[in-house]
Amino acid sequence: MNTNESGDDLLRWQLRGLRRDLEPGRDLWPDIAARIATAPQAAKARRARPAWLPMALAASLLLAFGAFWRFGPAPSAPSVPATAASSGNHVIQIEAAALSRQYQGALVELVQSGTPTARAEDESGIAAAIHDLDRSAAQIRAALERSPDSRFLLERLRRTYARRLALTQRAILA
Repeated sequence: MNTNESGDDLLRWQLRGLRRDLEPGRDLWPDIAARIATAPQAAKARRARPAWLPMALAASLLLAFGAFWRFGPAPSAPSVPATAASSGNHVIQIEAAALSRQYQGALVELVQSGTPTARAEDESGIAAAIHDLDRSAAQIRAALERSPDSRFLLERLRRTYARRLALTQRAILA
């Protein structure tokens, strides 16, 4: 037998000895019932909100929004370089031109860092894939000329350039 168990039993008996039920000196339920009976009258005494208040709030919000919309600050035009604005180019076309310049610069840098061997290009078929990607990029640029606001075409051009650069890098490292 463990001494700790006997200590726990002793503590339990002592705690049971502390418990005592005390009866109240008087019956509490009549007082509680009386307070419950008076509670609805107190709720009625509260001042009710006028029925027109939500409509007035909605009208004032509508008026404030209308005033801001009518007299608020004018939306600012997107900043476009002066050369692009004078030629009538759209923002997407400007981004496509910048993307093409970055691509050409990266391509020149890759080619200068090392020249791909013709044998490696022919063995892996990289030359044909590079030609296809160049043709695809030209077609996307032509489509951007016809549809200058197409974000989809811009994203396609970006992905085509990225694939072309990765393929060129692979050809150089092969």
